[in-house]
Amino acid sequence: MRRVINSTLRSYSTKAASQSNASVQPEILKSLCVANRGEIVHRVCDTASKMGIDTTSFYTEPDGNLAFSRSANNNLNLGADTKGYLEMDKIVRLAKENGCDSIHPGYGFLSENSEFAKKVQDAGLIFVGPPAAAMEAMGSKSRSKEIMTDAGVSCVPGYHGENQDPKFLEAESEKMGFPVLIKAVLGGGGKGMRIVESKADFQKQLASAKSEAKSSFGDERVLVEKYIKRPRHVEVQVFADKFGNVVALGERDCSVQRRHQKVLEESPAPGLELYSADCRQKMYKQACDAARAVNYEGAGTVEFIFDRDSPNGQFYFMEMNTRLQVEHPVTEMVTGVDLVEWQLLIASGRPLPKTQEEIQADMDKLGVHAIEARIYCEDPFNQFMPSSGKIVHMQLPQVGNPRLDVTFEQGDTVSPLYDPMIGKLIVRGDSREEALKKLRLALNEYEIVGPTTNIEFIKRVLKHEGFRGNNPTDLDTGFIPRHGEVLFANEGTPSEVYVQAAIAQAFPKALSAPSILEAANAFSSVGTAGWSSMQTREVTFKNGKESVVVTLTQLPGTNPTEHTFAAKVGDKAIGNVTASHFNGKARFKFPTGQHVNTVVSNDSNLGNVNEVHVFHRGTHHKVELATPDWITAVNKRIGAGAAAGGSFNDPDALEVATPMPCRVVRVTVKPGDVVSKDDELLVIESMKMETTVRSAREQPTKVKRVAFVPGDLVKQGSVLIEYEE
Repeated sequence: MRRVINSTLRSYSTKAASQSNASVQPEILKSLCVANRGEIVHRVCDTASKMGIDTTSFYTEPDGNLAFSRSANNNLNLGADTKGYLEMDKIVRLAKENGCDSIHPGYGFLSENSEFAKKVQDAGLIFVGPPAAAMEAMGSKSRSKEIMTDAGVSCVPGYHGENQDPKFLEAESEKMGFPVLIKAVLGGGGKGMRIVESKADFQKQLASAKSEAKSSFGDERVLVEKYIKRPRHVEVQVFADKFGNVVALGERDCSVQRRHQKVLEESPAPGLELYSADCRQKMYKQACDAARAVNYEGAGTVEFIFDRDSPNGQFYFMEMNTRLQVEHPVTEMVTGVDLVEWQLLIASGRPLPKTQEEIQADMDKLGVHAIEARIYCEDPFNQFMPSSGKIVHMQLPQVGNPRLDVTFEQGDTVSPLYDPMIGKLIVRGDSREEALKKLRLALNEYEIVGPTTNIEFIKRVLKHEGFRGNNPTDLDTGFIPRHGEVLFANEGTPSEVYVQAAIAQAFPKALSAPSILEAANAFSSVGTAGWSSMQTREVTFKNGKESVVVTLTQLPGTNPTEHTFAAKVGDKAIGNVTASHFNGKARFKFPTGQHVNTVVSNDSNLGNVNEVHVFHRGTHHKVELATPDWITAVNKRIGAGAAAGGSFNDPDALEVATPMPCRVVRVTVKPGDVVSKDDELLVIESMKMETTVRSAREQPTKVKRVAFVPGDLVKQGSVLIEYEE
């Protein structure tokens, strides 16, 4: 479905982009420094190189083996300190020493730091971004709301003042009426943000928001706003130049979020035209007015809260991100514009390359829908807990010619010290429905073993009836929590997966190479039955508190490259299954059909060597070999969490251990306290995300020991809380 826009769409530029006050075009930047890490470094360097601009980038020693550290012509080591990307003076000094005339801040880190922009400019370098004054104005949520109100931009009712007394803020919230939204005055990305449903919860949520704001931005100030119950997150990409030209390059819907952070982004925002014919035009105008109000230059994103329950599509200014966004590829897909190229042109002093009318004409001609999925190292089925570790296996998708902006390759290690996003997958189609189909197919081909990722979770979102189609019926920021019962449901493991995992364990040579089978693997988790016969073996897997026993009997065959087994799962006969190696993967022929899959097992780089990973019919299944009873008993005594790398959710464990390195933010309990299921124990932070650790004990249990205090840095697997028996 082509997007139809009113042909009378006006230009929001103050003058045509082709006109400027300069009779001679300034020279393009000569040498660019990219002050960031990850895929954005490669993205910026790629465009700069195409424009003939020399590039310099940085990396810290923990990132020294990652691909982005080789993206520039000149790659500089910042040293062992993981905070090196935040060392403003050092970055500016190194940029000057290496002949750079400009610095691109990427996104995150220093990208919205006005002090950094000033330091760059004071050093005689060009900051590829807006003026520091514009960053300061938009960086303060309270001040930006005042500026927007004066500029005629719609704002949500709220308190944006300087009085931070908790009782005063509570009183202001009562005036607005609950629910309210507490937000950090500085920063973004969902940090320091809490929804408060009632007065009884206000002070606790306020303390939590202030704590997170302080640790993330160095400033604990917050503002309070009326909470729109079913908001959509719709943002407009704007660009402005030094000559007063301001244009909008379409909008993006980023409503599917977890922990107030985006998971899926798409353009155009589906269904806006159903509210009113000029809904988009009004939003574009207000976005451009917002940029003009602070004398903006360069790329920026004006974020709006769109009230999906309002009959005419009411929207309110939320904030302006004064940088290139993570989701900028979506806009590039629907406009045909290289946004980084525009950034570098404007930083060079050039006018905007196109007028609003030209941009709109290009979008109408393309008539496509684009959608991006953020690939995070996290476990959506365990409170979106951050995950880290070595990437043992990675297969990137090819179907549908997707765009992939990735930071990591197979063999790289995902550090717990930085953001959990490891890549972005972007597709486009002639309609939203077609784009979603392409994204589903690409995700089915996307394989990662090592850190847990959100790929399987995204697939569930895409197939949910409230999200599908050209005009989804249930799209707003509450989508994930509202449909959690379906999205987080245990879908079970097919018997075929257990059979494939068992063959990989008991007969590994059947999958690795065409040769005569060798003796069985000697691993402790294989069942003992059948060892008297070299032809029949049992493998026992753990499925919750139950066991799944797979029995394999090797059958004689005439083809040396194929190995046939009579398979049973429990008492259920599966029939004859043939396994073979096929183009680097495993081919399994079942009575019901054949599958070419990836199977990863027996890898010492996995956090749990008992794991077997099977990619079956486009779904990643992780099964676990059963641990002998005597080991289970010992683990329970010494703390199963620590033995297995950490767990918050074992109701039988007498210790609560962390599954990842972290920092303790807040401790809620003390020795002697009695806690019940879901009571808060403490709050930890890892990969820039705070996680509330709650009791999993089914019965009231007394706390015996609290091992850490706020501020402590904790290693993976460390015991946080110990219970009495």
